[in-house]
Amino acid sequence: MAALRMIDIAVNFTDGMFKGIYNGKQCHVADIPTVLNRAWAAGVHRIIVTGGSLEESREALAIAETDGRLFCTVGVHPTRCKEFEESGDPEQHFQDLLSLAQEGIQKGKVVAVGECGLDYDRLHFCPAEIQKKYFEKQFELAYITKLPMFLHMRAAAADFCELVEKNKDRFSAGVTHSFTGSMDDCTKLLSFDKMYIGINGCSLKTTENLDVVKGIPVERMMIETDSPYCEIKNTHAGVGFVNSKWPSKKKEKYDQENIVKGRNEPCLVRQVLEVVAGCKGINDMGNLSRTLYNNTCRVFFPHDLDSAADSLLAGNNSS
Repeated sequence: MAALRMIDIAVNFTDGMFKGIYNGKQCHVADIPTVLNRAWAAGVHRIIVTGGSLEESREALAIAETDGRLFCTVGVHPTRCKEFEESGDPEQHFQDLLSLAQEGIQKGKVVAVGECGLDYDRLHFCPAEIQKKYFEKQFELAYITKLPMFLHMRAAAADFCELVEKNKDRFSAGVTHSFTGSMDDCTKLLSFDKMYIGINGCSLKTTENLDVVKGIPVERMMIETDSPYCEIKNTHAGVGFVNSKWPSKKKEKYDQENIVKGRNEPCLVRQVLEVVAGCKGINDMGNLSRTLYNNTCRVFFPHDLDSAADSLLAGNNSS
């Protein structure tokens, strides 16, 4: 495999599947270290572990502390926003999130507020009004911590964009991840100066999805797996552009040399890169990966871009 540098901005390492648990049943050993080794070998340089609740964010931070290349988010997913009120003290719940975020910033591990946003596909988990109330509350978290935002938008573009517009001065930058919306939705998001769009297997299912991806400037895009979900399946419109493959086995026949069939993992972010390149007609994968890598650093790891610029400047001054 050619050397590429990639950052997977969305991995749900807190999910039971990475502990070998599927639908409550233990099928194999916990295997995050094995999964990480495959990712590093595939050219993944960093991974952002997603937090989706206070408890999950704590776990995400603990996982991020196990490797220098792992980072995480702290926030509450729209479908879990009832946890603010069920805690009995929503303001204290917010303060607990803030304390966790600040602890993670000090450790150099927390790089975004999220996953937060709106999800109107799954209102059975949390009503729209509660989602909107606590999505807006999390802009305050970004404002206090000066962190960028890691955002979720599903079937809620109008309300989502309205809240982003209302709070656009309260956060520095953000990414709307796992994007599956229309070109109109995309245009609305791109109208916010520092908003990027996260693309994964769910973003590449249909020919309509691919048409939208073609219209997203690479300078405003990031890539992700959203593992263990959102894999690129054989039925997906973009699968013809996939070149890299890994052997797989069913979870019941687990073998650490193989990926688990049907469980997405970070090494497969390379396939997302291949489909983006293919549908956009980009032949230079290295150049594309550099652009996406730099986009991601600009938002989540700005000190890296600063140090790279300083090195360049020092080199120019010495000549």
